Amino acid sequence: MRDVPGTRQALPPFDQSAPALSWFEFWPAWLFYLPMWLWIGWLAFRHRGVRLPLLANPRFPAGGLVGESKREIFAQLRGEECATLAPYAVLFRSGSAATQLVDAEIRMKRAGFTYPAVAKPDMGCRGAGVRPVRDARELLAYLAAFPKRQCLIIQEMAQAEGEAGIFYIRKPGAKQGEIFSLTLKYFPHILGDGIRTIEQLIRGDARAARIAHLYLPRFAGRLDDVPASGEAIRLVFAGNHCRGAIFRDGRRWITEAMRARFDRIADCIPDFHFGRFDIRFADFGALRRGEDFTIVEFNGAGAEATHIWDSRMTLTGAWRTLMHQYAMLFEIGAANRARGHRPESLWRVFRRWRGEKRASLRYPPTA
Repeated sequence: MRDVPGTRQALPPFDQSAPALSWFEFWPAWLFYLPMWLWIGWLAFRHRGVRLPLLANPRFPAGGLVGESKREIFAQLRGEECATLAPYAVLFRSGSAATQLVDAEIRMKRAGFTYPAVAKPDMGCRGAGVRPVRDARELLAYLAAFPKRQCLIIQEMAQAEGEAGIFYIRKPGAKQGEIFSLTLKYFPHILGDGIRTIEQLIRGDARAARIAHLYLPRFAGRLDDVPASGEAIRLVFAGNHCRGAIFRDGRRWITEAMRARFDRIADCIPDFHFGRFDIRFADFGALRRGEDFTIVEFNGAGAEATHIWDSRMTLTGAWRTLMHQYAMLFEIGAANRARGHRPESLWRVFRRWRGEKRASLRYPPTA
């Protein structure tokens, strides 16, 4: 990880002394989450309801657990905090890419923004299909690669360098919630020396070399390029751990002002109790005061306390965090059931999951 100009004010200094990766960080998902499935089974038995997570956020499709539509969730944010969400336009993919490019630019203008922007599927998770589109040529290429009969979102690109994930939880009926997790996201760069190629620089980096399979495909056609001395090249655009972003546990930086601000944001989302906000900001001090940040995405029951992917985290610490998270998820679902809410059928949830998986296989490559 290289120190890049512009990040010092936006984020606390990057801890170079931490391990490059934790020993379990890139385990197969089935192996890492196996104990959690056993825990979830116990929670379902204890609370007498396997579908309770679907009631965490009763206004979200399936509670935001799986297969949810971003545009439907974005539309839930109303009132005085609506301006914190980055402007966006929605487009249903049909017809020729050239024709839809004109339509997309009209919709962007109506929403109050232009290039650079971010294009992403309306339905998808873990950064699948997310790409920057800096001009009409890049948006045209994205539209041409995007599957037809699927919906996509074009969102104003937040220019601030800082990015974080804020996991917020509030029990039904409570006036205040809590910030359960704060994850600071760092974007790895390689630094050109005028001698080595992009591939050699990636393979020569202590961390990037161990997960080179995540980075090399993004530079197809450029791997033999030799960056100029001092030229910084960002390895990943999307702030997702599984795409190669670096996560750090930021819980010690949480303040009462931050919590109070996210209480106010949650007040503007009907029946919102459990989920994560992905935000961008230019000044970490301002964020700690609950000021000057932009929400680029938020989700519901399918969210995770991502600080567990800090390379300094222990395996038992990660599992304890997830066990606490799932216990609260079921507790909130049970409370909402007692308030009269009813969950979707498992068959409908399965169809959501299957639709999301099928669609994600056809999305353009993630940047």
